[in-house]
Amino acid sequence: MKTFISLLITSLLSLNLLHAQYISKVWKGDLGDGRYQNPIINADYSDPDVCLGADGYYMVASSFNCVPGLPVLFSRDLVNWSLVGHALSRQVPEDFYNKVQHGSGVWAPSIRYHNKEYYVYWGNPDFGIYMVKASNPRGPWTEPHLVKAGKGLIDVCPLWDEDGKAYMSFALAGSRAGLKSVLLVAPMSPDGKSLIGEPRIIYDGHEKNPTIEGTKFHKHEGKYYIFAPAGGVSTGWQVVLRADQPYGPWQVRTVMHQGKTKINGPHQGAWVRTPQNEDWFIHFQDVGVMGRVTHLNPMQWKNGWPVIGLDGDNDGIGEPVSIYRKPVVPVRLPVATPAESDEFDKATLGLQWQWQANPDFRWYYLDPASGGNLRLYSFYTPGAISLWDVPNLLLQKFPAPNFKVTAKVRFEPDKRYKGERGGLVVMGMDYAVLCIENTEDTLLLTQNSCNKADNNGTERIVAAVPLAQQDIYLRVEVKEGQHCAFHYSLDGQKYIRVGTEFKAREGKWIGAKVGLFCTRPQESNDGGWLDVSYFRIEP
Repeated sequence: MKTFISLLITSLLSLNLLHAQYISKVWKGDLGDGRYQNPIINADYSDPDVCLGADGYYMVASSFNCVPGLPVLFSRDLVNWSLVGHALSRQVPEDFYNKVQHGSGVWAPSIRYHNKEYYVYWGNPDFGIYMVKASNPRGPWTEPHLVKAGKGLIDVCPLWDEDGKAYMSFALAGSRAGLKSVLLVAPMSPDGKSLIGEPRIIYDGHEKNPTIEGTKFHKHEGKYYIFAPAGGVSTGWQVVLRADQPYGPWQVRTVMHQGKTKINGPHQGAWVRTPQNEDWFIHFQDVGVMGRVTHLNPMQWKNGWPVIGLDGDNDGIGEPVSIYRKPVVPVRLPVATPAESDEFDKATLGLQWQWQANPDFRWYYLDPASGGNLRLYSFYTPGAISLWDVPNLLLQKFPAPNFKVTAKVRFEPDKRYKGERGGLVVMGMDYAVLCIENTEDTLLLTQNSCNKADNNGTERIVAAVPLAQQDIYLRVEVKEGQHCAFHYSLDGQKYIRVGTEFKAREGKWIGAKVGLFCTRPQESNDGGWLDVSYFRIEP
């Protein structure tokens, strides 16, 4: 523990005092009085897993088809988290993920610190189990290594035992494997690169714990434990299995459920023991259009079983907390949240941004020398029915239920062609845009919407306003996580409502996103662009 505290203080001096942490204007988990509120991260960092590393805690989360993938977050107190990198720069196989593949990709990763290296495993339901590793979790990470090829292998977690043997737990996705609600364990090579024996079904949850999945494999005081959620993403509970041997036989117990709280589906996450010998559990809550937000709950061991949350009726099943004391840490720590707003004044994109598929270097240009500017070049996507199919959307997660986004933009279309456009987008299985389009006669500001984009829906124009200038301020205000109102301004002072209210909808296994786009309707040897001076998220 002394080593951890020494590293903690050193890293505080070298990092926090020199580089200010990003602090959201719309949501903070840290209440500033020694307590925190849930969710600690009110954004779609779904299926979280956490490990204690050399200098603090590192979290990874699902990213599905979004790239860069496998977000890596860092904290020193389990409450204040900064986004510090991604473990996956491109999805593999690249030919497949160069196109938009909604709902595929990275499902429920796990992170472990083993032999002074960080390992991240995930199940890709279409291709198999992958692994990357790094000596520094901020990168660089190794190229993805295929541990086990197969369909429907998901929610994987490694365990290195004291005797030198290693194992992997995982679940099955019924949509690909033709079977679900079962958990499996397989022997793994000690180097973590392959499974060296046939997987074995070690638990069937069909009768009592349907849709059991999300495994996290641990060993504690000589016994083996598998933490696994059951009952479905938005309605389920947290289960723990216990055994004397890696393959069982297993005892099974529910250790957390919604109970009398308003927090639905509290499950799937990470058990963490701090250097101060406290136990905590980080998990998600599915809140629909916002995606799966991140919660922190206290955990205690009673008679060899974990109890997560508060067990007011002493039945061994905890209920999640809304407000609670922060974990004990040796020094006072600053507030931090994942990045949101961007002034585009650096040579690289902010870590909060993701594309809908593997990125192409031709899509954008950053010009920090000009004081900050992002240029999005227009590109054509053959066969795209709507923006649902377009890879070059630059998107980030909804950061809270209530917020507004303002982007200052300048549209420079290629005057040889008509139909180029660019602007703001709220993306999901339904989506809406506020954009500038180059038409036959003039520049046109349009607010469009697309219902059932995931089922070949097409856009319709809701409202249109002729423009006499190329510089404009675009804004969307979001209320209660889904009610979106669009506005524009010609001077940055007076904003005018345009169109009708749009009701945001989640994406495929992810929450709704907000961001920027620039497209053109045909193939050509060059095109126009959208210059973005800033993208600001405020209350």
